[in-house]
Amino acid sequence: MNWNFGHIDFSSYPSSNEALGAICNSDESILRVWAPTADRVLLRLYRNGLDDAHFALIDLVKRGPLWEKTLAGDYHGIYYTIQCLIDNKWMDEIPDPAAFAVGVNGKRGMFCNFDRTHPEGWETDQRVLPDNPTDMVIYELHVRDFSIDPYSGIKQKGKYLAFAEEDTRSPEGLMTGLGHLLELGITHVHLLPVFDFFTVDEAHPERKEYNWGYDPLNFNAPEGSYSNDPHDGAERIREFKQLVQSLHQKGIGVVMDVVYNHTGLINHSYFNQTVPGYYYRQRSNGSFSDASGCGTEIASERAMVRKYIIDSLNFWAKEYHLDGFRFDLMGVYDLETMKAVRREMDQIDPRLILYGEGWTAAESPMPEKYRAVKANTRKLERVAMFNDDFRDTMKGSWGNPASLGFVSGKTIFEENVKLAITGGTDHPQINFDYIASMYQAWNTAPAMSINYVSCHDNFTLYDQLKRSRSEAGLYELSRMVCLAGALVLTSQGIPFLHAGIEFMRTKKGHGNTYKSGDEYNQLDWSRKAMFKHVFDYYRKLIAIRKAHPAFRMTDRKQLEEHLKFSEKYLPGVVAYELSKYANNDKWKHIQLIFNNNQAPIVFPVKLRKWTEIVNGLAIDPDGICCHESASVFVPPVSMMMLVAD
Repeated sequence: MNWNFGHIDFSSYPSSNEALGAICNSDESILRVWAPTADRVLLRLYRNGLDDAHFALIDLVKRGPLWEKTLAGDYHGIYYTIQCLIDNKWMDEIPDPAAFAVGVNGKRGMFCNFDRTHPEGWETDQRVLPDNPTDMVIYELHVRDFSIDPYSGIKQKGKYLAFAEEDTRSPEGLMTGLGHLLELGITHVHLLPVFDFFTVDEAHPERKEYNWGYDPLNFNAPEGSYSNDPHDGAERIREFKQLVQSLHQKGIGVVMDVVYNHTGLINHSYFNQTVPGYYYRQRSNGSFSDASGCGTEIASERAMVRKYIIDSLNFWAKEYHLDGFRFDLMGVYDLETMKAVRREMDQIDPRLILYGEGWTAAESPMPEKYRAVKANTRKLERVAMFNDDFRDTMKGSWGNPASLGFVSGKTIFEENVKLAITGGTDHPQINFDYIASMYQAWNTAPAMSINYVSCHDNFTLYDQLKRSRSEAGLYELSRMVCLAGALVLTSQGIPFLHAGIEFMRTKKGHGNTYKSGDEYNQLDWSRKAMFKHVFDYYRKLIAIRKAHPAFRMTDRKQLEEHLKFSEKYLPGVVAYELSKYANNDKWKHIQLIFNNNQAPIVFPVKLRKWTEIVNGLAIDPDGICCHESASVFVPPVSMMMLVAD
């Protein structure tokens, strides 16, 4: 087939507002497909999701740009495919692009009555949504990594149901799994992709294939390799609901990583096999553009692509009770689509969290001013962006693992740290003349900033610090990891933690482990015992953040009124005070001092009767000690937190 589309005006394609995909109940099932260029569409019915011959061959009926068929009776559990005839060529036999349930390896759709997939008590399941986004502490996690460690103490290794196991422990007797999440105190789990992806063979789990999941196949159905029975299209749905329900019952929300920016397949993608070319942007020469770096980029600005994205999000939010979505390479999406997504999610609950990566992996033919990149954050409302400036400021450039950041000892960098502390929000005491990467703040409120120092991409925090400070010992590296955690968890904005950061997670020095397997990716639960002091530091800081709204301010006006940076300058030191019961905090004055020097410092503070809350690696929310003084002794590579009144 000719995969060059320079001669086609896709805006002329007729659209439809009707529900697409397979709709199934006990009386009848309807399949509706948008395929305006098809001359014929065949429906095949199967008894299972793979291998057997079809037992029925049916022509769908054309109605405008739609093709559809109503089947009388109960078709729950019946598998199906469609096949389009376009320009006298038969396309691949595929599930329809909107398939909500699929068989093994996603090769066939399944008619599914979702009322039959609910775990017991699902009707009373409640979302976990914050009053303000800054109340969240997000924990990014891969389903398989969470439990696959042989010593995790979890029985359902690598499965959705691992999240439903309670009181699991490591050989050292420490909490793992769900108990660990509760002990740590995070509020929301961010799951790497759990939709059906392409590269892991669900039919052969013995091969132990691995992928992060950023190669979408069926956007609306859960991945089968995390299920105990990937051959049963309903079982993966039921088990994923049990994951969500289990976390909700413990007061933890669930954010889903969505990857609408590209597909794992290109010419043979289910989009291209239904309406060739329409779902993807093209370069001026008619070939597929590739801002995703994976071969294609979705044309989100086209009516039926935008509808597809919104319909999909609505389905996941409503059917699975999800609490929010993280958008991979959100810089590929056009601004109007993200605005429409926000409006649609508001109809479900305005507190649903939306955030994404405000960049692309390569150039796009759509001008940047129209896309949801970080530079356009001010054009969006309540769609947060990953703060990559925060990341690079703290641990060094993602592209140069040998580079230093603030926590690894870089000095004359303090204005960048101040901007990170405000969550990328403007503040009158920040001098942008000393910030090379920008001339003004990139957002208007702290809730627009996802503050992080590491995530699944690139090196873990520990691995990058080890590379950039190769002479440092484990204890010194642990102080750097704690200093990074202190900055993430006390800064304004939404804190985001890469799973395992709290016990010095390592991927053995590998920076791109998207398909590297369990050896590099699994959470090594033995490190919790090895670095218990780091875990306790993060746990106690999370508790302090949750207890004190001064660290969770919601707008720029509050920052200007309550956050005052110290005018005393020392290289490698940033200090500020949160004053006047910031954001109705019970502490009137909170003084924070961050010292990245290898030596202790003496730093001036206002003369008050201070209570030390954090001193080096020691933390006590009720106070370590009290003293009335106008200066304090701050240990090397650490945060000092003092409170008064």
